[in-house]
Amino acid sequence: MATARVKEILSWYSSENPGVKANLARLMNHGRLAGTGKFVILPVDQGFEHGPARSFAPNAPGYDPRYHVELAIEAGCNAYAAPLGFIEHIASDYAGEIPLILKLNNSDSLSKGIEPCSAVTGSVEDALRLGCTAIGYTIYPGSGDRNIQYETLRELILEAKAVGLPSVVWSYPRGAGLSKDGETAVDVAGYAAQIAAQLGAHIIKIKPPKKHLEVKEAAAAFEKAGIPIETLADRVREVIRSAFHGRRIVIFSGGEAKGTEEVLAEVAEIAAGGAFGSIMGRNAFQRPRAEAIELLHAVMAIHAKTCG
Repeated sequence: MATARVKEILSWYSSENPGVKANLARLMNHGRLAGTGKFVILPVDQGFEHGPARSFAPNAPGYDPRYHVELAIEAGCNAYAAPLGFIEHIASDYAGEIPLILKLNNSDSLSKGIEPCSAVTGSVEDALRLGCTAIGYTIYPGSGDRNIQYETLRELILEAKAVGLPSVVWSYPRGAGLSKDGETAVDVAGYAAQIAAQLGAHIIKIKPPKKHLEVKEAAAAFEKAGIPIETLADRVREVIRSAFHGRRIVIFSGGEAKGTEEVLAEVAEIAAGGAFGSIMGRNAFQRPRAEAIELLHAVMAIHAKTCG
């Protein structure tokens, strides 16, 4: 039976069909955080995005696609997300053991182009065939190609909704119009969350926002309204508010690999700001298996403390 918290979150998606809501419920009712409305998801698209050696050499078992889904299952994650090849490799042998999210677009890091635009590398039909619970897609607000990405995403979300699949959107500001600091600026992060929500995302993935204001007009608005941005918790709170006043699920990435204490301190701030959870790749799978599971359990424990 669904908990009161799960029912509350599902009520925010009242326009959705029963299939979409049932799959959102499956994501919320799986793993160690089941029923809390909190998420810890393991994403492994880094092999495609950054290359195999950069991604998996720090922990060589990670070259094997089975390693990652087994890690997600053993750790008790809500879901496992990956591109088509990794999901195809494991979907049959691990069918029904953990919700799967098929990442429908990806890009490599070999191109040095300043206007990022990922290629569509999977389909809604693939997600259905492989028994996935949701689709995933990355947009790059700020890219010169952003409008094409938005249009493609809306079509994919519409197609996925028709067959009962919710959408998880990686909203990562990037492109010639933004400085490096601007990619994670708090005003830009909140804008990225708003854009993803407006496009119909059910779950939104954002990078932890930094204490920087990129857009002059937004900086003036922040100052006039007295919006606090001093702490990471403050900044996360503003990003959550930007996603329909917290009525869309927003989770935060773990980012580049770092020490355990640093990871947990960041997660504690993210949780204090009202985040719905973490989606943690490199900081988990680049550690030895036992250490990765211990870290993921610690992250889950932090989020569990802020339930309600």
